[in-house]
Amino acid sequence: MSRKRISRRTVIRGIGTAISLPLLDAMIPTVRASAAAEIPKRMLFFMVPNGAHMPAWTPTEDGTDFKLTPILAPLAKHREYVSVFTGLTLDGARDHGDGAGDHARSGAAFLTGAHPKKTDGADFKNGISVDQFAGAAIGNKTRFATLELGTEGSAQSGNCDSGYSCAYSSNLAWRTENSPLAKEHDPASLFERMFGSGEKVSDRTNHTERAVRRKSVLDFALEDAKSLQKDLGAADKRKLDEYLYAIRDVENRLVRNDKLQIGENGLPQYPRPAGIPRDWSEHCKLMLDLTALAIRSDATRILTFMYRNEGNNSGYPDIGVPEGHHDLSHHGKSAEKQEKIQKINTFHMEHFAYLLDHLSGVEEAEGTLLDHCMMVYGSGISDGDRHNHDDLPIVFVGKAGGKIRKGGHWRYPKNTPLCDLYLWMLQQSGVQTDRFGDSKEPISIPS
Repeated sequence: MSRKRISRRTVIRGIGTAISLPLLDAMIPTVRASAAAEIPKRMLFFMVPNGAHMPAWTPTEDGTDFKLTPILAPLAKHREYVSVFTGLTLDGARDHGDGAGDHARSGAAFLTGAHPKKTDGADFKNGISVDQFAGAAIGNKTRFATLELGTEGSAQSGNCDSGYSCAYSSNLAWRTENSPLAKEHDPASLFERMFGSGEKVSDRTNHTERAVRRKSVLDFALEDAKSLQKDLGAADKRKLDEYLYAIRDVENRLVRNDKLQIGENGLPQYPRPAGIPRDWSEHCKLMLDLTALAIRSDATRILTFMYRNEGNNSGYPDIGVPEGHHDLSHHGKSAEKQEKIQKINTFHMEHFAYLLDHLSGVEEAEGTLLDHCMMVYGSGISDGDRHNHDDLPIVFVGKAGGKIRKGGHWRYPKNTPLCDLYLWMLQQSGVQTDRFGDSKEPISIPS
């Protein structure tokens, strides 16, 4: 038991460093009912590009006794938290007379439910995304109202898909119908945002000092951390040690990736922002590690993560798929191409499971972080060859603070809006609204 109560907003500080803390027992009131009320529900949204190989995604059984399909198999360890929703539709991604451009529309509509204006100029028109809708209502409770992350940069101009602006295919978050929010894809920059002090005048100096002296943000904050530990009980000391170890592990990996930039001649081997690994898997894992730290430290409770921009055509040679992802998605019913699409889908899901491993391993109140999360993972396209936007591949992970007791496979009537799910999530988070996007009513999730 902790010796005294401390504020949820307590941070440990050093030169150029401000480290938010995870939820400790010392931050929770002793009255059980009050404690439950203080545990926040987190909303996280993950989008993968180009749809999915649906025969290997959709379970054949309904209800709580469904079997995980090959693509969902990496989630086996977290089976009780997994809910698969079949029948959800993204009507805003359909053409509605605008012709080609399904990838751009699915990226733009995935979190908005809106039908984006077909333009390759700056006269965007989309809709407010669910994360920004929530952030405007409850984002003032955390350091960052929302975080927008991914593994590729965002664009605000250019023609990326049949007359649609690149802004639609490379941004999930929209603050207003005219304002997409660029995502952070450099793990080193994100680390500085999360653990820097925010002192604008000296940030550059402090970052340089750490780089030159190879000192961790934790080294600068060590004295403050030791002082805090004197006021913590044994369980909280262990939680704090585990959290600080996780920060140092990410920081050490960032340092190693910085070194990859310099060749034997002392010059950069290729142009890329500092801290971004050349290997996509390691890059993605670093961003997911930082995602876990952001949620764990309550830096934010609302986060979006775009695996890759919609329509991405990168290959994955490390898993035996050197061909471009987008090209493969137009499989024309080729068994060989569909098998490779399934490999990519499973590879992406393995990275999602990597994040779940982190969150499920963090104790919080009488459960884990995963118990208090609402996580949506999926795509705005179903079969990439057909470019259809119904029966989407959508998986929900988490128990929403006890609102969902056990996962299952649930089928919904044809053309049930994906935004019905978002409306339910908003209401569980305390956002007072009875409408979002093209929603009709909150989705019904068996408990």
